[in-house]
Amino acid sequence: MKTLSSVKCFEGQQLQLQHESAALSCTMQFSVYLPPAAVAGKKVPVVYWLSGLTCTDQNFTTKAGAQRIAADLGIALVMPDTSPRGSQVPVDPDNSWDFGLGAGFYVNATQAPWKTHYQMERYVVDELPELVEAEFPLQPRRAICGHSMGGHGALTIALNHPNRYASVSAFSPIVAPSQCPWGRKALGHYLGESRESWLRYDTVALIRAGARQLPMLVDQGTADSFLAEQLKTDLLITACAEMGYKAQINYRDGYDHSYYFIASFIENHLKFHARHL
Repeated sequence: MKTLSSVKCFEGQQLQLQHESAALSCTMQFSVYLPPAAVAGKKVPVVYWLSGLTCTDQNFTTKAGAQRIAADLGIALVMPDTSPRGSQVPVDPDNSWDFGLGAGFYVNATQAPWKTHYQMERYVVDELPELVEAEFPLQPRRAICGHSMGGHGALTIALNHPNRYASVSAFSPIVAPSQCPWGRKALGHYLGESRESWLRYDTVALIRAGARQLPMLVDQGTADSFLAEQLKTDLLITACAEMGYKAQINYRDGYDHSYYFIASFIENHLKFHARHL
């Protein structure tokens, strides 16, 4: 593992790192924030943040203002990239922004040519935690959260691996990708045409199938231009109500899909996770 940058931040340390990923068969970059307690050598719990379409590990790191809160709470933050990268990684032949590079959708692809590199679920759940927990003073006490495509990733990963996460939260998540254009495009390419295989990566479907209860927090802005067509928050509210799944789902009046929304409520999310960590 190679350190690309390291700066002091709220008495802690903000790092960007690079490593060779076996899961993704390429070189990957990711960011880590270590609070002051971890810099002093104390083992701390960790929150994993998954970003959305077109993002890298740097969007949340530089825009959300999360480090101050993480420093006060004594939790580390780990921010992976959103897809494999490199000249050997296949790209969308149509060069669209919502599939391929920057759009890994946090699935384990099963279809050629994507399956060799697009193993993002395995990377987030297994490889990256093993790496950072060996390298830094991090407890194996994890929470996960994310935004948009990353909110979808956080919710489905937590529901599929409930023993690995104490809690899950999301901003503006794609909650039913099998029922929206972004999701149908990505899941169709990565997983094939059998829609049955898509349901493992669909939060609404997982809850309807009886997913185990985890502490869950979701925030969605009412002025989000993607809400009706892509995000479909009401489907999650209905599924949770019908299945008795106790999730805290908030509509935030006037907020859009941007990082201004995330910065406005990230303190609530990190405090939510801290209570469960």
